[in-house]
Amino acid sequence: MGMLDGKVALITGGARGMGASHVRLFLEEGARVVFGDVLDDEGKALAEETGAVYLHHDVARPADWERAVAATVETYGKLDVLVNNAGILIYRRIADMTLEEYERVIDVNLKGTFLGVKSVIEPMKAAGRGSIVNISSIEGFMAAEGMAAYASSKFGVRGVTKAAARELARFKIRVNSVHPGAINTTMATDPELMAAVDGEQFLKVMVMKRFAKPVEVSHVVAFLASDRASYCTGSEVLVDGGLLTGAGY
Repeated sequence: MGMLDGKVALITGGARGMGASHVRLFLEEGARVVFGDVLDDEGKALAEETGAVYLHHDVARPADWERAVAATVETYGKLDVLVNNAGILIYRRIADMTLEEYERVIDVNLKGTFLGVKSVIEPMKAAGRGSIVNISSIEGFMAAEGMAAYASSKFGVRGVTKAAARELARFKIRVNSVHPGAINTTMATDPELMAAVDGEQFLKVMVMKRFAKPVEVSHVVAFLASDRASYCTGSEVLVDGGLLTGAGY
């Protein structure tokens, strides 16, 4: 018996990193999975490896959401779970960041999340219930230098999650957010970011002196997607190894 037996899930940004981890774990837990990304080669390879259904999906485009949701319902007859995982990070101080760069981060991370929530309301109402898991970040609670756009978007995801939790509870649709910290993915090891961060000092302020494996986030996402989290909505779950417990003096 899997934690997600009988569930149909749509996962965004699923071609690599945390998204690919979510795809694999959801399948292991019994879900039927459709996942999207703009990284077609990696997405198709993961689909061939796992048996999940891949489609090209730019989360900032409403038409792509319409196609993704329609394809999920046409393939499996319903949609129970949405994981709004797609996200990008552009490391740039405010003085050096262009408006276009700022807008791109907001479009993918925040507008993409909003569109996802909006797009699944009707199919989840038709299914009689649903679970939406929005991937935010520790940057949704604090902000570091060079992360103005990213933090703006991730703070915003918290707001969308809270409002949606209140609006959608009447339809038995739960909405929660997950806030990863230092996760060992391509995004976290971006060369520009790594060049600006003192890795040794960063490790010193960490409570658990290591980066997390992506699957350590996936286990939390799967729980929130499952009926075991049936009384959780509007929750903000940190997966940060204790990083936000206090100042690292």
